[in-house]
Amino acid sequence: MNSALGQDANAGTSAVREAYSFDEGALARWMAANVDGYCGPLSVEQFKGGQSNPTYKLLTPSRDYVLRRKPPGDVLQGAHAVDREARVLAALGSVDFPVAEVYGLCTDKSVIGSWFYVMEMVEGRIFWDATFPGVSRKQRPAYFDAMNAVIAQLHSIDYRAIGLEDYGKPGNYFTRQIGRWSRQYLEDSDAGRNADMDALVEWLPANIPNGDETSIVHGDFRRDNMIFHPSEPKVIAVLDWELSTLGHPLADFAYHAMMYQMPPDIVAGLAGADLEGLNIPSEETYLAAYCQRTGRESIPGWGFYVAFNFFRLAAIFHGIKGRVIRGTAASAHAHERAASFPVLAKLARQSMKHCR
Repeated sequence: MNSALGQDANAGTSAVREAYSFDEGALARWMAANVDGYCGPLSVEQFKGGQSNPTYKLLTPSRDYVLRRKPPGDVLQGAHAVDREARVLAALGSVDFPVAEVYGLCTDKSVIGSWFYVMEMVEGRIFWDATFPGVSRKQRPAYFDAMNAVIAQLHSIDYRAIGLEDYGKPGNYFTRQIGRWSRQYLEDSDAGRNADMDALVEWLPANIPNGDETSIVHGDFRRDNMIFHPSEPKVIAVLDWELSTLGHPLADFAYHAMMYQMPPDIVAGLAGADLEGLNIPSEETYLAAYCQRTGRESIPGWGFYVAFNFFRLAAIFHGIKGRVIRGTAASAHAHERAASFPVLAKLARQSMKHCR
């Protein structure tokens, strides 16, 4: 999440790490039987990025593929649900939403040790920095508009029409989410209490805006979860659907637009950036474009939606802080995230105050 990890740490592939290795011959036999047009020999590399579902590049003489799998070993029931990812990708692809094509899903653990799916390898550009370096000043607004258009398209899809009516619980999204993250925060006594979080736990459930809506939500819609055309301001694939569900579209959009208020050293954001100098549209302009695309006149209570998302992220980082204190945090960057917790809580409370 920390932008300081940078492109070098997350981009590209390396040799398959020992803990994530598997029988590549067994995979090749499965590919030959289940993926149309597959022709070996096969070689396998692992993407460097810190996905919770390990992701691999499959190379063959004629084309490359991507494989995503559940981590090896025992995992919590319902976690790392690659079958859900494959399902939503196939459903969205059926209505020309920009996602990679899924070629096959395997729910037989005996092949490589866990469930997996194989999909199209989409070639293009990923931007790890929210200021879009390497893009000309003149073209930069078009890249922001492309992101805006895609998230508006996602929220406008009739999830029932593409067979996703049971993909999550429709309705009362904020009540359920606020309750979940409040409990996680309050129950982790090791990580301690925080005055900003305490205020949010009380304020958020009492200030949910009127008007319940349900759409497909991505859950982590950031520019580094999109592949852009190699040379054009066009999103050609949205990645990492493991947090997707049915939820409130304005929660999803506010998480995305939170980039305008996010410090660049926590989750690559635009806070403190010279938007005018960079020729990046303002937050107000960006919100207006989304409203126009989704048939809204405005977004009353915008501060609530931003506060909710900062609160949710702060609760996640609070949980990481607890694991650091208990000595159970596996991530090399856990200490950084734990240290960022109070900053996120403060930003959430600031958004809360702006909403009054």
